[in-house]
Amino acid sequence: MDFAEIIYEKREGIARLTINRPERYNAFTALTLEEIYLAFRDAWADKSVGVVVLTGAGEKAFCTGGDQKTKDADGYGKGRAGFELLEAHGQVLGIIRAIPKPVIAAVNGYAIGGGHILHLVCDLTIASENARFGQAGPRVGSFDAGFGTIYLARIVGEKKAREIWYLCRQYSAREALEMGLVNRIVPHGELNAEVEKWARELLQKSPTSLAFIKASFNVDSDHAMGVTAMSGHAVNLYYQTEESHEGVRAFLEKRPPDFSRFRK
Repeated sequence: MDFAEIIYEKREGIARLTINRPERYNAFTALTLEEIYLAFRDAWADKSVGVVVLTGAGEKAFCTGGDQKTKDADGYGKGRAGFELLEAHGQVLGIIRAIPKPVIAAVNGYAIGGGHILHLVCDLTIASENARFGQAGPRVGSFDAGFGTIYLARIVGEKKAREIWYLCRQYSAREALEMGLVNRIVPHGELNAEVEKWARELLQKSPTSLAFIKASFNVDSDHAMGVTAMSGHAVNLYYQTEESHEGVRAFLEKRPPDFSRFRK
């Protein structure tokens, strides 16, 4: 399959999807997400594939969410994609959870905003020591309800999840490990080898057992899919407000946003 913004490879039972926009810290467009979705569909249909790995190109970022440079007064557009960015993001989250095969996030740098949620919904996360994690919505005039909040709270607890969202701080790989956001951290140069090791171990397990276990784990938070869909519609409306515009302008101008007038 030929793609413009991701690299998709399959080898010896492992499908590997790499977001290939390193010049933009692997921030995604609607097309990026559409291609990720199509690659996951292929990995789902291919009976020879037992594990899927999601990562980012380069050494700086796994994924930093939606590309702010593709955003205008009405929000993120479709570009060359068939769906708008928020719709496509929801579809990607859904297929990562639904595919009856383990999905490993190999976090090689920044996992921020919508990129943080991508790693969050993967079954397992292995991170390099230089990885950084965090949300950015309230800082840039955005938000992401559903899996980004509900499932995050399942993993790290409500108090910590509220801290992550309200304050938009960034957390080191070590801090992420301590709060249960990642399964293992390794030196940057060992990330691919460690991910390969975990994938090979998974391939030795019963695929039917893994599929049932994954579905069973998902039952507890599947209701978040509906909230995610509702959030997508709400965020689309919010993106048309001056409050959201201020967050985007501040980000692009590399200055602190001024939301003070919106509290009046």
